[in-house]
Amino acid sequence: MHPIQAWCQALPSQSEQPQILAPETIEAARYVLSELPPHTRVVVVGGDGTLNQMLPALLQGSHQVGLVPYGSGNDGARAWGLHGLSWQQALAHALTARSSPIDLGCVELANKTVHYFHSSLAVGFDASVGNRALLGPKFLKGLPRYLLATLQELASLKNWSLKIDVNGQTIHEGLTLLASVLNTPSYGGGMPAVPHAMLNDGQLNLLVGSAFNRLQTLLMLPRLLVGKHLGHPRIQCCSFVNAIISSQASVPVAADGETLGFATHLKITCLQNSLQVVKL
Repeated sequence: MHPIQAWCQALPSQSEQPQILAPETIEAARYVLSELPPHTRVVVVGGDGTLNQMLPALLQGSHQVGLVPYGSGNDGARAWGLHGLSWQQALAHALTARSSPIDLGCVELANKTVHYFHSSLAVGFDASVGNRALLGPKFLKGLPRYLLATLQELASLKNWSLKIDVNGQTIHEGLTLLASVLNTPSYGGGMPAVPHAMLNDGQLNLLVGSAFNRLQTLLMLPRLLVGKHLGHPRIQCCSFVNAIISSQASVPVAADGETLGFATHLKITCLQNSLQVVKL
């Protein structure tokens, strides 16, 4: 018997017994969610990527979402106040505590496909690092895994020519190392990319790094790790509701650490108060 199943069976008899499911595929999990009554409380056991894959079905059913962190990055869990809890503590909280709304991000690509994200949307260097991290050694978790992937990506460092419009105004045009959109203060397993970001302020946060070479990128890393990068002259950060990122050449894109492949046009929107979640 799985420990979570045993824990749930040990709940007091007057408590409603949670239904425990372990679908073998993403499609099967989404189907299960689609069959639930609207506004059901769903507890996801997993990391940022697992929650990301469930977002379409969770939104469609207007479900309440609890989270038991079990991933390599867990930036969503950090923002929800759950990082560091035991799975028993996180599960008890997810089942019983009140929910509150958070914002989500939505990105539409040039082929009209739509994806959602709860933590981050990476464009450029950060997306390439995330792709490497997905293929990284299993024994590394969290920030160490992303740092290794970052050092590996430096060997083939590339800048992309991007045009970025925010709330109808062009804020950047030219060579760009990265253009990351954050809903949470951290990404990449705990890097405080936008320390002031809030889940429920009705805005997303755009972090843009203009042209960097290898040495400049390497020197930037220590500042990023302690959240002191925002004063750098090649870095700009702004809040937005709507943004468009376009490029003549395809640029790598990832949502919550899950690769979306490559794109030349991204339309990004903040979905305000769109998901009910159980934060601490």
